Amino acid sequence: MADKMTIPALQQMKRDGKKSIGVVAWDYQIARIADRAGVDFVSVGDSVGVNLWGRSEISEVNMDEMLICCKAVRAGVERALVSCDMPYGPVQEGIPAAITAACLLVEEGGADMIKVDAAAEFPAVVTALAHAGIPVFAQFGLTPQTAIKYGIPYSAQNSPAAQASAEAAEKLVAEAKLLEAAGASLLDFTNSGPIAGAAVVNAVAIPVIGGFGGGPWLDGRVRLAHTAIGYAEKWIDSKTDTYVNTAKAALDAFNALIADARAGRQIKG
Repeated sequence: MADKMTIPALQQMKRDGKKSIGVVAWDYQIARIADRAGVDFVSVGDSVGVNLWGRSEISEVNMDEMLICCKAVRAGVERALVSCDMPYGPVQEGIPAAITAACLLVEEGGADMIKVDAAAEFPAVVTALAHAGIPVFAQFGLTPQTAIKYGIPYSAQNSPAAQASAEAAEKLVAEAKLLEAAGASLLDFTNSGPIAGAAVVNAVAIPVIGGFGGGPWLDGRVRLAHTAIGYAEKWIDSKTDTYVNTAKAALDAFNALIADARAGRQIKG
């Protein structure tokens, strides 16, 4: 097995021009497989509620639930870094609550770094966590709220034209520099686009990672593991390419299982 990934090693990858890659995962088995494949980090996202548990809002996930997911991923990972999202609540409540929550995710959950969403709105929290010795993966970028702030229609923000606004790029570069100065170890730039994305990458020394709306212009990418493997039920009928269609394979397997059981045949496995 390769040497254990560290934050300094991830930052060195940026200086060397080497792309980093992570996956969002919430369970032991997927974490084990991703780690074995050689991802650089596994991100325990608060999107677990929407993507795995059928909830309607990301904000419905709480600290206890994030802690369970973080422990599961930590148990499955040997080499990669583990990042865990701070769920909605502690950061909004202020620095003491944010530090308490982050310490819990690090000390009990086993996280190597903490993801703070909408971090540009809470630079003091980023600084407080960094001063407490907790590495911060700071998320910023175009969301429905920030798109309005920058005068970009959110429905069109995934097009290069919508993201190419010089004014928007300038403001996003300023946010990135703010977060770097606040002490962030990595940046998660959502809906970066090739114009603002490249500008931010060149403006800061820390790695700029992108998931939704990212691209090869960034220092690295992060992808939902369940999207990469086509795990969700929606992939059964989807025409979008994934690296494998696990949902379709599972449907076929369950149909075969049902047929074997009803025909009185021996069940496989």
